[in-house]
Amino acid sequence: MKQYVKTNKILLALLALCVLVSLAVIARRWQAEASNKRYDVVLDYSEMELLAEQSEHDVSWWLGQFRDMGITKVGLTEESLITLMENSPLAVTAIPMDTVIQDADWRSNYPDSFVQRIDRRGFDRFDVLVEVSGEEAIEFVTQGIQGRFDPDSYIIETMEAPYLPYSSLYPASSSDEDRAFLFLDGEVNDALYLSDTKYMTTMRKGFSQRNEIKASKLMYLSLGLMPEKVETIQELGMEIIPRTLAYDGHNDARFAQDVVRGYNAYGITPEYIIAGGEAVIGYDDEEDDFALNYFQDNDITVGLIETNVQRENIMQSGIEDIAKATDYNVVRVFSVWDYIQYRYAYYGYEGAEEIENTLYRAIVERNIRIIYFKPIKQNDNSYAYITDMDVYRDMFESLDRRLEAHNITRGEASVMGNVQVPSLAMLALGLGAGIGGALLPATCLPMKKKWTLILAGAAAVCVAAAWVVMPNTFRLVASFASSVVFACLAAAFFLMAAKESSQVLPSNAKLGRILPRAAAILAIAVLISLAGAMMTAAPLSSTDYMLELGIFRGVKLAQLAPLAFFCVLFLAYYGLFEKSRRANTLRLRDIVGALNWTIPVWVLVLLAAVGLAGYYYLARTGHETDVSVSTLEIIMRNDLENLLLARPRTKEFLVAFPCIMLAVYAAVRRLPFWTALFGLAGTIGLTSVCNTFMHIRTPLYLGFARTAYSLVLGLVVGAVFTGCFELLYRLFLIARKKYIEAEQK
Repeated sequence: MKQYVKTNKILLALLALCVLVSLAVIARRWQAEASNKRYDVVLDYSEMELLAEQSEHDVSWWLGQFRDMGITKVGLTEESLITLMENSPLAVTAIPMDTVIQDADWRSNYPDSFVQRIDRRGFDRFDVLVEVSGEEAIEFVTQGIQGRFDPDSYIIETMEAPYLPYSSLYPASSSDEDRAFLFLDGEVNDALYLSDTKYMTTMRKGFSQRNEIKASKLMYLSLGLMPEKVETIQELGMEIIPRTLAYDGHNDARFAQDVVRGYNAYGITPEYIIAGGEAVIGYDDEEDDFALNYFQDNDITVGLIETNVQRENIMQSGIEDIAKATDYNVVRVFSVWDYIQYRYAYYGYEGAEEIENTLYRAIVERNIRIIYFKPIKQNDNSYAYITDMDVYRDMFESLDRRLEAHNITRGEASVMGNVQVPSLAMLALGLGAGIGGALLPATCLPMKKKWTLILAGAAAVCVAAAWVVMPNTFRLVASFASSVVFACLAAAFFLMAAKESSQVLPSNAKLGRILPRAAAILAIAVLISLAGAMMTAAPLSSTDYMLELGIFRGVKLAQLAPLAFFCVLFLAYYGLFEKSRRANTLRLRDIVGALNWTIPVWVLVLLAAVGLAGYYYLARTGHETDVSVSTLEIIMRNDLENLLLARPRTKEFLVAFPCIMLAVYAAVRRLPFWTALFGLAGTIGLTSVCNTFMHIRTPLYLGFARTAYSLVLGLVVGAVFTGCFELLYRLFLIARKKYIEAEQK
């Protein structure tokens, strides 16, 4: 160890300087995160209506209850043909032409003049026919269509009452009301299909498949805010957060201008825009800045809706352009997805504790600053809401108490300041990764100092070239390389130190001499990984990554690569489990010996078990996998979240960190196989430290707190585990001695 440091002191000093640069970059990010401490709640009006239907109170009463709790914003989605059909008193019917033309006599169901206009224009199965009855409905629908659709894309025919005959397919409400018939020109990309419908023969064999058009995007396009709903919200003194569903191909400047006219008609200047559908309003016209100017002139914050797997954002058209153009005047939004709504009385809790935990983690750990809240549902009934207001009141009061520990309060959602990594600092971070990589071969190969320096020089040239040629990709590569390199350096340190301990201490050294040394080795190894975590986080410590407009890729590879490197290291330091090996370098005969090794059956069984454990460890990472965490572990995590500022990682303090101490113990006891096994598990913890800071959306202070808790608990658990293993080892020695004595008789 001392020889390695002495030989490479120049490169190690340069590496330390690069780490200092990363700390300077991290400090700027820390300041931005420290000022981002307010979150807001927006209620979903449509689901509040459904909640009210199942209770003894109307929607005004429910909104008033939330208002009295300090929740004053309501998300109101503009009406579309679909919502008017499904959830409004207006008589509106919209049918895809694919369905209409299946009736050979369909023309007789509509006015002759209307049909003639359709025939002259031409139609296909992607179009939509709309029938509207009643003055209020006609005014609402026709104004929406005329204001937001291209004049060449629709036909409107209005018929004064009385009108006969009525539509035989979908009769209107009464004969004494005016009617309007509309034809909407659709395209193939507008069609919405059912999943493939397979026809079967009587022998249950597949006969044919049909792709049936059941709806169209045209039926989901926003037409305007319902006046009655606007009045309900505004009479309560609550603020409307309008939600407009826009779809690519039908989202030009005309559409955006009419949307804004609708907002202005009700005196709405939204504090936030949470886009619906596929795009932010107006983003079919790339050269028209109407929507952008509207956002900038009114200082409107745009919401980035997190996906339902709690990773990245739903990237609607225009979102990223607006974020950059407004100097990142955007916030992340957590929508209470349906699977979250069902978590009432979940994991053995009595009430909404798990939903509260979900909201808490979103705000604290993922830079979420708007909760788009939908009422809670019973976990055994997809349609039944929890109608006890005390449940909601208690949940938000408890949530706010817990957030106080993080200095986070409820109010107008705070916007994170725009932080970017200076170009020269980025170069220094890349050089650090290159220098660290050049130092790795010397940890296990017989390399002279000059070759390490040459390798470092070559790495520096490559890094500088990459910095010039591909600056955008450069920061991702630098971050990934640092996460791998420093985890490998930490693994090399603790394995070197473990072997050095076996040369300093006798094999029968007392536990009191081993434990302090093992604890110190663990602490230093974690600090090396923590330095790597800073080098990993620094290149991506910019606002776009903190808001998950950009994502770190390669997390799993960054976890696997150090494990492979540890296997090479162990072969260099211990060969095939040699107890008295002096060399710390990999030799050709080591590789040949490993390839020719006759593996015992028990080793194969053990390796299979380790492989399954490794698969489980990787497969359950993130929310996109089907491998779930056990209920017991979830409850333990929740308890730790309530007790501590940040939850330490289970695999670190219960497995990996104790295993590093056990690896040192096994090295002193001359148990190379156990040194290898415990060392491999310990390396997982060192990669985990870097992995903690790969999640750029998570505030830095949580990463530091999480690592500190893991280290302290890991030291305690490691001491206990080492004591237990010592007891088992002594029992094994006694049993082996008796067995040998019995064999000799």
